[in-house]
Amino acid sequence: MQSERHGVVIGAGTMGTNLARLMLRRGMRVTVLDVDAAGLARCRKALQEEAAFSQQARLVTAWAEAGWCDVVVESVTENLALKQQVLAEAERHIDVTTLLLTNTSGLEIDALAEGLAHPERFMGAHFFNPADLIPAVEVIPGPSTAEDSVELACDWLRELGKRPAVLRQGVPGFVANRIQHALMRECLALLEQGVVDAEALDDIVRYSIGIRLAINGPLRQRDLNGLDTHLNIARYLYADLENRTTPGPLLEQLVADGRLGRKCGQGFHEWPEDDAHAYERRERALLERLLAMMEDVEE
Repeated sequence: MQSERHGVVIGAGTMGTNLARLMLRRGMRVTVLDVDAAGLARCRKALQEEAAFSQQARLVTAWAEAGWCDVVVESVTENLALKQQVLAEAERHIDVTTLLLTNTSGLEIDALAEGLAHPERFMGAHFFNPADLIPAVEVIPGPSTAEDSVELACDWLRELGKRPAVLRQGVPGFVANRIQHALMRECLALLEQGVVDAEALDDIVRYSIGIRLAINGPLRQRDLNGLDTHLNIARYLYADLENRTTPGPLLEQLVADGRLGRKCGQGFHEWPEDDAHAYERRERALLERLLAMMEDVEE
């Protein structure tokens, strides 16, 4: 069903394209804005698969072509100065009632809000890739964000089928990236120490805590296991956990060697080009099946 909502996505990269796809699938009108014509062309090719593309989507290079909108989601490169520039430009072209969101992975919201004329309608909305599939969105108000703006943003996210999670205060990396990096710090340390290889480590996480975390989350899982049990283990284990404050040598060396992961053909694992594309399709299909099962758990 077509919605009266109109969203503008700034940035036609992978995240911006998936955000536009999400809005189209929810019946919303969407305009993708990017000064890079080549990027817009790639975005257009990806979105043309959507049934609503021809009626509901526009791809433009200038604000003059965007028109009035309910919400703007800035999704450009994770660079503070660039984002500040893009957000300031957006403010000059949108109505004072339009929500202004930044899809940042961890930049400080108050720093991004510097210079904005209406910071009361500005906040972070951290989507996770693929943005059209992953339900959670971290909502991070700034010091000047109005409560009613947060409520409007959460209502809009729920219309998109998302599960908005509002942070009470902003911290570097927000919540998900802090947990993810804490996990990876320990994983990298175990690899460096020769305790386990990459294949076995992935299997251990996927088929033990990964499954349980998907169903329960970490805190509910601890409740089920018993907090006394967790405390007893924490008392002897914490002293032995990795606590370095800089990236370890293994990660530094992999990046220096150009082993950047799937996009380069190798990282912790090897990624032949055909296999990488096939894995991406399989990953999306599995995510969709997993999310359908999790909806059953919620019921």
